[in-house]
Amino acid sequence: MLVAGIPAPDFALPDQHGIIVRLSDLRGHWVLLWWYPKAATPG
Repeated sequence: MLVAGIPAPDFALPDQHGIIVRLSDLRGHWVLLWWYPKAATPG
């Protein structure tokens, strides 16, 4: 579990164009992550 104030671990995800972007590539910039925890799941 992530804890407030602790740096997030590095990870990589595709952007809207399919290009892989790593969190470390964005160091020094503001980053907003948005997800839907129940998307595509029952309930």
